[in-house]
Amino acid sequence: MIIKKFVPCIYLYHEHAVRNLTDTTIVDTDPVRLADYYCEHNADELIVFDMSEGDAEHDAALDIIKEICTRAEVDVIGAGNVKRMEDIKKLLYAGCKKAVLDYEKESNIEITEEVSLKFGKDKILISYNDPSVLKLHKEKIEKYISAMILMNPHQIRETQAILSLPFFVQINQVALNKLLEIFAYENVCGVTGNTINDNVKEIVALKDLCRENDIPIESFQAAYKWEDFKKNSDGMVPVIVQDYRTQEVLMMAYMNEEAYEQTLKLGKMTYYSRSRQELWLKGLTSGHYQYVKELVADCDMDTILAKVSQVGAACHTGSRSCFFNEITKKDYEESNNPLQVFEEVFDVIKDRKVHPKEGSYTNYLFDKGIDKILKKLGEEATEIVIAAKNPNPNEVKYEISDFLYHMMVLMAEKDVTWEEITTELANR
Repeated sequence: MIIKKFVPCIYLYHEHAVRNLTDTTIVDTDPVRLADYYCEHNADELIVFDMSEGDAEHDAALDIIKEICTRAEVDVIGAGNVKRMEDIKKLLYAGCKKAVLDYEKESNIEITEEVSLKFGKDKILISYNDPSVLKLHKEKIEKYISAMILMNPHQIRETQAILSLPFFVQINQVALNKLLEIFAYENVCGVTGNTINDNVKEIVALKDLCRENDIPIESFQAAYKWEDFKKNSDGMVPVIVQDYRTQEVLMMAYMNEEAYEQTLKLGKMTYYSRSRQELWLKGLTSGHYQYVKELVADCDMDTILAKVSQVGAACHTGSRSCFFNEITKKDYEESNNPLQVFEEVFDVIKDRKVHPKEGSYTNYLFDKGIDKILKKLGEEATEIVIAAKNPNPNEVKYEISDFLYHMMVLMAEKDVTWEEITTELANR
């Protein structure tokens, strides 16, 4: 069974979001903000087409795509401006979950096997206008491609007759009720283009319509119904909210049945406000949405743990977490969580850059500038190599620690964060 998705498109041209591939009318000067908007309105995925001209503009477009991927709460598919395997690599390393080969270009057809073997079939899609290209390269497509994007909505039936692969359909103008007819085609996995861009606020209603017509859509499938939970005296269940990346506890709130169902439906945390006596979609007024990553019930089925991607602050005070009023504390050793240690050391280094301290070696490096930082980094790298030849493993630990410290000074100098580094590694 193929799940049907609603997938807005962002067309990048001269660093702006434009109308579509043939109409360069600017629709938003900030493509990242537009991506946030689409995510807030329940997009299932995003497709970003790079329409840049020239190397400098292409590099700028890749930077924008990277920022979109970092911010987006859904998977991003990168397309456009692919001439060689390196361009697919750049899209995937920018954070795109998948990249698209344009089968209107012979050069893209030629590198299909190479990029599929290099990065994995599941990461490669093709786009096309004329289904006849599918007939010509059917064996190659079936072997090396995971899905397709049909750019011509009048060729749905022809596409389905040739290949059984799932495919998106780009539609720039169609009545919304016609989407059900398009989704009725077995292999159509989603609709994209201006029809979705212009009607993104209707995605929730369109999904409801799909449910009514037994069309499978992207949504959370809950293992437990509301009646499976043990409710408190008010008929509600407390929810502990945790950042899915850092495991930091952010807040506690309550759900009633309607809030539970809305959370599953929207994929954004929804609570019941006891003070206002009303449903409360977290972030609706502040923009500080909580995107659901996982919901888990405790052993007694009377408390829910929600792991979320938190946008901005969780607390109404502006604090990241609601838990900041220290009652009492005994000195203890913090667990050596590697990322936490890196972040704490990095925070000190960044603070030195903003608030210099007399006699600080870190400030000495910042004052001397990038050449001195790079020189020290090179020296420490060499020290690691020398230490590795020594049978005592402790020397390697010491030298790697020195290297990592100097590397973090470089990161602070170039405004690179640990989150960007770990995201980059995870994408490889």
